[in-house]
Amino acid sequence: MGEHRLVDCTFDRHAMAILDIFNEAIVNSTALYDYKPRPPESMVGWFETKRQGGFPVIGVEDDTGQLLAFGSYGTFRAWPAFKYSVEHSVYVHKDHRGKGLGNVVMQALIAAARQNDVHAMMGGIDASNTGSIALHERLGFKHVATLPEVGFKFGRWLDLAFYQLLLDTPHTPVDG
Repeated sequence: MGEHRLVDCTFDRHAMAILDIFNEAIVNSTALYDYKPRPPESMVGWFETKRQGGFPVIGVEDDTGQLLAFGSYGTFRAWPAFKYSVEHSVYVHKDHRGKGLGNVVMQALIAAARQNDVHAMMGGIDASNTGSIALHERLGFKHVATLPEVGFKFGRWLDLAFYQLLLDTPHTPVDG
């Protein structure tokens, strides 16, 4: 693998590359519980939601500026007491899987979560996605739940496994 670098993704520079990675995953995998490829305009709202929430979008580019992988996190559940919990996701371009890029992105997301006073990182992973599960376990995530048959795609029921990493932040959590 050539040189690669971590970058903060922007709409102008990365939206179409992120969309391509999303859409490949939608069509060919159970990584996203979505049926139809997303239209380009969907990225406007996606990036705006990240901006409004102060949520990172972290990518890995190669030395030509091509996006190889990215990850982000967002609201876990939309109730105030969940403010210290996030749900993250990581995607690697189909031509660059198995090279450790998911690990690079995940470590950057964990660092960003600590910096932003997150306490619980939650990953909802299709239970058949052994690669993602292994990645999360190597990073210290614990399996906390499996929700059987909550998704249906490719003519079969899908089980959703939740993996959690508890961080030592925030140092002084508060109500309200």
